[in-house]
Amino acid sequence: MDWEQLLSLKRFGDTHKRLRNEQDETRLGFEVDYDRIVFSSAFRSLQDKTQVIPLSKTDFVHTRLTHSMEVSVVGRSLGRIAGQQVLQKHPYLKEVHGHRFNDFGAIVAAAALSHDIGNPPFGHSGEKAIGEFFRSGTGSTYQSVLSKKEYQDLIDFEGNANGFKLLTESREGVVGGLRLSYATLGAFMKYPKESLPKKPTKHIADKKFGFFQSEKQSFAEVAKELGLKVTGKDGSISFSRHPLTYLVEAADDICYTIIDFEDGINLGLVPEDFALEYLINLVKDRINTKKYRAMAYREDRLSYLRALAINTLISDAISVFIEHETDILEGTFASSLLDKGNFTAQVTDIIRVSKAKIYQSQEVVEKEIAGYRIISDILEVYSGAMVRKWEDKASNYDILLIQTLPPFYQRTDIPLYEILMSISCYVASLSDSAAVHIHNKIMGRQL
Repeated sequence: MDWEQLLSLKRFGDTHKRLRNEQDETRLGFEVDYDRIVFSSAFRSLQDKTQVIPLSKTDFVHTRLTHSMEVSVVGRSLGRIAGQQVLQKHPYLKEVHGHRFNDFGAIVAAAALSHDIGNPPFGHSGEKAIGEFFRSGTGSTYQSVLSKKEYQDLIDFEGNANGFKLLTESREGVVGGLRLSYATLGAFMKYPKESLPKKPTKHIADKKFGFFQSEKQSFAEVAKELGLKVTGKDGSISFSRHPLTYLVEAADDICYTIIDFEDGINLGLVPEDFALEYLINLVKDRINTKKYRAMAYREDRLSYLRALAINTLISDAISVFIEHETDILEGTFASSLLDKGNFTAQVTDIIRVSKAKIYQSQEVVEKEIAGYRIISDILEVYSGAMVRKWEDKASNYDILLIQTLPPFYQRTDIPLYEILMSISCYVASLSDSAAVHIHNKIMGRQL
């Protein structure tokens, strides 16, 4: 892969190449991507979607919105630092094409800002609830009338693929979705493959999938424009990762490792003394002991250790990225940056504690169970009504239900797969509170 092609400013529908040298420095195309994401309704809904604790009543626990903003900030730093070193190694990018280190930061920041934009309510249990509905619930009856890949899209419903759909899907009068630059879309593509074959290799890019069958053509177009390496075999669609995806992933890994851990401490799920020991193990070579001991309040101690930990992991991720740049460009670097860093053991220890004390805590489990049921019930009611209308068998109740959907999701003059995917994406678009509200209505608990 070639950096010049990977930094493409092209957008959906462009007929002429966008040259970096012709860009307005006060409003660079990659920065326009960031703005468009911020003002999108899908991004706004993240303010009421679970990061760690579903339907949390506290004001300091992170939502998907605050998490995404923090990942974007870390991603911008990663991109700028990496950009400086890439430009030093490949000076023609600056001297001939006019690229600046800020270009890399802007691309990573925009992709990182949108990295969770397709996630359903109630955290990862939301994805599982949608998948289970089609795997073993009422939705399993549709398996016989769908292709294997279409059915796999539904039973392994993937927030990353839904995110790509949200960013690129055309609507009547609005072609190409948000029309982001292909460089940003490329950096967003964490798993550049379709749902089948499932995990064909141990390469991290094959861990999940990144687009539904409904978006495979637009996905392939972006990959071709960027010059991503084709990795699919026997007719399957699969590509190597965009190099900047590794930085987006690192930003996410850094934030959820450190900041989810901080949330657990603030909630009392992880004892402070116990937790601080783990953080200090990560930053012991950087900590100013005198400064740290002078801090009287837990919030200040946590803030100090958090900042040190994030900076430590940023530096570590950059070192791995630059060291393995050739392998990354060749598509042969098969793991995350943090998995090859100097602090893998410390990060693994923190994640292990977070899983035991936070993600599997009684509060989280109980709310995920409730969320699981809520999503399953909404899917069953709406998918049943839509399919019966598609079959011309809709009852008056079905018609009333369909009228409560946003107009974009009411279409039944499309293939069955697209109807089922549309309803799944509608459910995924709901915030936690909206899902609870709709569930109460359709169950007759609220008028």
